[in-house]
Amino acid sequence: MTISGRLRLAAAATAAASIALTGCTGTEGQATATTTDGRISYLNYGDFGGGTQPKANYNPFLLGSVLGGYGYVFEPLMMTNTYTCDAEPWLATDYEWVDDSTLRYTLREGVKWNDGEDLTAEDVAFTFNMLRDHAALDTTGAWAYLDSVTAEGNTVTMKFQGAGAPAFTLVNDVRIVPEHVWSKVEDPTTFANAEDPVGTGPFTIGSLSSKQLVIERNADYWQADKVKVDEIRFNKADGGGQVDQLKLSRGEYDHNAMFVPDIEKSYVARDPEHNHYWYPPGGTISVYMNLTEAPFDDTAFRTALLTAFDKQEVAEKAQLGYVEQASQTGLVIPGQEDWVPEGVEDDGVMPYDVDAADRALTEAGYETDAQGRRLGKDGKPISFSFKVPGEWTDWVAAAEILVEDLRELGFDVNLERPTPESYDADRASGSYDMLFGVHGGSCNIYRNFNEPLGSANTAPVGEPAASNFVRWQDPETDAALDELRRATTEDQQKEAVADIAEIMVDEAPVIPVWYGAKWFQYSTQKAVGWPNAEDPYAGPADNLLIITNLRPANEED
Repeated sequence: MTISGRLRLAAAATAAASIALTGCTGTEGQATATTTDGRISYLNYGDFGGGTQPKANYNPFLLGSVLGGYGYVFEPLMMTNTYTCDAEPWLATDYEWVDDSTLRYTLREGVKWNDGEDLTAEDVAFTFNMLRDHAALDTTGAWAYLDSVTAEGNTVTMKFQGAGAPAFTLVNDVRIVPEHVWSKVEDPTTFANAEDPVGTGPFTIGSLSSKQLVIERNADYWQADKVKVDEIRFNKADGGGQVDQLKLSRGEYDHNAMFVPDIEKSYVARDPEHNHYWYPPGGTISVYMNLTEAPFDDTAFRTALLTAFDKQEVAEKAQLGYVEQASQTGLVIPGQEDWVPEGVEDDGVMPYDVDAADRALTEAGYETDAQGRRLGKDGKPISFSFKVPGEWTDWVAAAEILVEDLRELGFDVNLERPTPESYDADRASGSYDMLFGVHGGSCNIYRNFNEPLGSANTAPVGEPAASNFVRWQDPETDAALDELRRATTEDQQKEAVADIAEIMVDEAPVIPVWYGAKWFQYSTQKAVGWPNAEDPYAGPADNLLIITNLRPANEED
């Protein structure tokens, strides 16, 4: 996520926060409240979707209209930890690659649906086959890879059309639904699942109004002893961003996930003991160059630019210090630092060194003239444009810094600010010289690299590319991607990733600049055990991992 378009709220939000300091703090009555069983009576969370007039919808496959509480009702086979990218046992206790196109899960015994029925392997097979029969529900795209899903005893076997490793995270992200309920649904593509949705998760749906969604602890949950919260109350953010930021600063939320200008002053400083935030890295925002045109088609030119950009200034000024510089490997650090190949210094984070960039450009044949202009190999001054969506204020601020860095090296760079729609069209068609692009950030490491770099995902200039917008076409990259596609063990995957990471460093098809932030604010007034930089046991969106780790604040060691 980026701050795009929201920096203009900063002044108004700061003013509102200043006014609020003279009134009530909003924390009255918010002291830790535990039940007689030593649990937290309730936690207040942020918005739950559905617009200003939300309608009950808990169909986990209708992502455009489902309300936020569904993620606590339905569970996956394996829980993908979006920080470490580990697959943690959940409804399945284990998995095994029988061969590179066959995956077998062992189902956990003793799990019950919240209506008392047993979870079975047939439920899992039914869920996947329903997605096959109703393609609109296949939101993860699993059936682009799957060939069949069958159940036998307490195992589920998935056969893929080819190598199945690229689909591992996709099948793990599917939420399982009960056959005894959904088999009676006439059309699951329109089924709102509004009345007492049946799931295996730690909560059930309580009540819904236009202002609040309440979910309630499932006392019969298969790991109920780990759930120390009786209710989660999601609150409609109907006052807009500034009002919601004010509510957060006043202590009206135990947890939220939003952009907040000057988080230290407007939130942390209001209650330093309890108010905290953690913004781990997400997708990588990179400099994309049109590799079909000079000088960007020259590897020596591109690698010379690796130290040309002051990424730290971008992080501190354009991104308000909320983000970190990105690794040139294309990996998301620190979560994926174990995947960085040996010999790559500083996890691939390139230092800003304008003198080194100048020397490398000169050595590559790009000298400067008496006026300090950088010349191409044809002896003419190098001139090009850098495009950035004009409405995305933080991206514009970042681009301004990078353009100045390029001008310092003697380039004639024109900063263009098209509309987002025009920007997207130009990026897809290759109608640009240099611009920003976003890639990676998910736990599907194959897609993270294949989408921006795979030859099959590009197109001739003038035609829309699927995702390889720089038009990188390299046999060695494609070979490494194919190895990664077929790899079923972590060692095999790391070997293929090492090859791709080395290409990123040695040939610079794109130049990562910063990681988009994942917003995450939390209060320890009622609950402790939230993931944070010191204990990153889960990502901000890993709700099931988080809710099974929270405990009352008065139990803190």
